[in-house]
Amino acid sequence: MTGLKDRTAIVGIGQTRFAKMLPETELQLACIAIRAALDDAGIAPDEVDALGCFTQETTPEFEIARNLGFGELHFFSQVAHGGGAICGAIGQVCAAIALGIARVGVVWRSRKRGDPSKRQWAGVQPRIDDHWKWSRPHGLSRPADEVAMLMRRYMHDHGATREDLAGVALAQRAYANANPDALMRDKPLDLNAYLDARMIADPLCLFDNCLESDGAIAIVITSAERARDLRHRPVLVHAFSQGMSREHQLMTDYHGQDPFLSSSAATAGNLWRQSDIAPADIDVAQIYDAFSPLVLFSLENYGFCGRGEAARFVAAGETGRGGRLPVNTAGGSLSEVYLHGANLVTEAVRQLRGTAINQVADAANCLVSSCDSTPNGALVLRC
Repeated sequence: MTGLKDRTAIVGIGQTRFAKMLPETELQLACIAIRAALDDAGIAPDEVDALGCFTQETTPEFEIARNLGFGELHFFSQVAHGGGAICGAIGQVCAAIALGIARVGVVWRSRKRGDPSKRQWAGVQPRIDDHWKWSRPHGLSRPADEVAMLMRRYMHDHGATREDLAGVALAQRAYANANPDALMRDKPLDLNAYLDARMIADPLCLFDNCLESDGAIAIVITSAERARDLRHRPVLVHAFSQGMSREHQLMTDYHGQDPFLSSSAATAGNLWRQSDIAPADIDVAQIYDAFSPLVLFSLENYGFCGRGEAARFVAAGETGRGGRLPVNTAGGSLSEVYLHGANLVTEAVRQLRGTAINQVADAANCLVSSCDSTPNGALVLRC
């Protein structure tokens, strides 16, 4: 048995409303979500002594602690790499609690993408002198461009089509249409509309790209022993790993022998090594989806499909309602909200509590992954 397995649990979740533009500041949104998560858990703010967040978070720990009335903090950490960070932030807080360093942890993500000044990729540099110098001059100026190039290679290697890729967006939009909190809840999507949509980075159209949205989400973590006495069925953190492949750079691995054996492959191998639950036993998955091809790549790297099989798997409806592996059952980043994957964690918790809008029958475990194309992390959760 590993030192972390089933020793900690997610006991509270909270969120703000989601919108393209909200009036609150990032700090205000963070405080709203964290207070809601603590109320959900039935834990007083002054019991919190551990915090985890993203390096891209603009609301520092001391502001959170002071505004919400926390006591002394004994652990705080930040995880880099944007969409690759949420599972790492949770896993590190879990490790601190399992080791006895802290007792109650909070992980949060707050974003104001409606504010153009907050858009990381909107700036223009007069000179590029970091790792981007190997790709930016060739026109790969945005994450969408880099993922599009990988998807074009995948299509070439395996005969996948845009119709196959559409299965990701269509399945997640159908889930979102039933979710009252999803930004796309009132906007159905069919294959014709998908194929007619404007291109963002060929072969990725508008609906293959995540939403631009404001909001915040928070997660509360305690020991498994403490969790048994709280309000909700505890969601145990069964296994955790982070991963970065050899010779990786920030968004995409252009240097390794196989561009599809990404950081997710490094994470997956170490994750399943620790887990008593195998890929074939997973009931539901929440897979990071800033761009729809990332779902395909992750399905293969985490062992749900063989090499080159994920596109057909998705096109056959296996990730939708009644499929073999329901994926992103609240709509994900494509159709619910884009908060760097934090919403995937809250949906995993709802599924394992049995309170999800698109509830998977008898769901007892869930994989949550973060961004395939960056250094990343993953969790296996169970009830």
